[in-house]
Amino acid sequence: MTQQRRLIVLRHAKADWPDVPDELRPLAERGRADAAAAGRWLAAHAPVPDRVLCSTAVRTRQTWELAEPALGGTPELVLEPRAYRAGADELLGLVRELPPMVRTVLLVGHRPEVQELVLELAGERESEPLRRVREKFSTAGIAVLEVPGEWSQLVPGSAELTEFAVPRG
Repeated sequence: MTQQRRLIVLRHAKADWPDVPDELRPLAERGRADAAAAGRWLAAHAPVPDRVLCSTAVRTRQTWELAEPALGGTPELVLEPRAYRAGADELLGLVRELPPMVRTVLLVGHRPEVQELVLELAGERESEPLRRVREKFSTAGIAVLEVPGEWSQLVPGSAELTEFAVPRG
């Protein structure tokens, strides 16, 4: 019997708006505090991920770097250039590529794509977390989805959104 898998989706924390290309935008001061708060939330509510798929944008990398110390583990970090400007279907493709030994993955990405991915995977099962994700996927927002079966078989509507949180620092 296949064990349950967990997909944790983290939107990057609040970014600053300096005069740089979008991919180089750093976190704002509030974003730095919120990223650390996201790490504390993850440590309290989710297992340490086996792997982290992180967009190569500066703000997503900084979000992960500030969240990671609270976890008490060192997941394998994959800086994934395809996660920057990827649509929900492309993000789903990245998750489907995960090897079977990965049980919990953390995807650090951008809105609207991460919001669309969570909504697509959760399907029509009504729940309070799903209602909140539909309403707004704020910066530093965290969605936790339970995934039955193999990553390669993940399809829209097949996961269950069990938690949604927006930690603040």
